[in-house]
Amino acid sequence: MSNRVTIVENILSANDQVAQLNRKLLDEKKIFSINLMASPGAGKTSFILQTIKALSASYRIGVLEGDTAPVTIDADRVNAAGMPAVQINTGGDCHLDAVMVNKGLGELPLDQLDVVIIENVGNLICPAAFKLGTHVNVLIASIPEGDDKPYKYPAIYRGIQILIINKTDLLPHVTFNMDYFRQGVEMLNPGLITFPVSCKTGEGIEEWVKWLAAQVKMMQS
Repeated sequence: MSNRVTIVENILSANDQVAQLNRKLLDEKKIFSINLMASPGAGKTSFILQTIKALSASYRIGVLEGDTAPVTIDADRVNAAGMPAVQINTGGDCHLDAVMVNKGLGELPLDQLDVVIIENVGNLICPAAFKLGTHVNVLIASIPEGDDKPYKYPAIYRGIQILIINKTDLLPHVTFNMDYFRQGVEMLNPGLITFPVSCKTGEGIEEWVKWLAAQVKMMQS
């Protein structure tokens, strides 16, 4: 058991060193960066596309798309929206790591970008353990997933700076106790900045993009 712990610690330490290099690169380029995490189907790509739609007139947004399979579906959608995207195939791994992100950043036109969004693999466990070098960790929790996720997956909720509650348009049709959900979040991450949104109706997106635009301006000042 002790050997296994040592190996895991060594892996994470090596990962963190590359994550620091990623952050240094992004800081030098004055690019605000986001590690976007969620379970499969929570609406990560739809959220990215809504963000691009709202900010494309003012900012250039590059996207790294993490996937366990060699497909380019999500990257193609971002490209179709007019922004550069790179698909990262993890080879079956359940998360992105700093090395994968470092390689992906090398394929983006960083000198032309203001924001980089990294769409992590759909998973509420593994991504929480690996730093990527981004400025913020953002989690999307969608209404259909249920209101018990903070209680079942505490690690990922503890390690985020922003929470997006997506698919709020489904609240009238799904059993979801918002007070119970928020109580679980507050116990793990007091005062967490939260944006309830619906990527379908656009509700709440304006508040999110205002926050994001403010971070970009501070980054570039």
